[in-house]
Amino acid sequence: MIPFLAAAAQAADEPPPSRRAELLNMIRHDCGSCHGLTLAGGLGLPLLPETLAGKPPEALQETILRGRGGTPMPPWQAFISEKEAGWIVEMLMKGLPDAR
Repeated sequence: MIPFLAAAAQAADEPPPSRRAELLNMIRHDCGSCHGLTLAGGLGLPLLPETLAGKPPEALQETILRGRGGTPMPPWQAFISEKEAGWIVEMLMKGLPDAR
């Protein structure tokens, strides 16, 4: 793929700045209420790059959107799109700024 096209494709999947701010706030507060304010674990598992390494991003995205039956993990598909869930997974796998 031509570098320009790759950059354009990546930018197309990234939410606009105002929505990114909302999603980061959601991760820190809503996700953080179970996964720990630093995402190092709590009621829910840690959401740190080292604990997510090797997990298929698609499976993580599915968990965010649909939840996990039999666990406290709720579905978030009423609040975020598939692309936004993918962006959240990408951010978690890279490590959120100021998460620790």
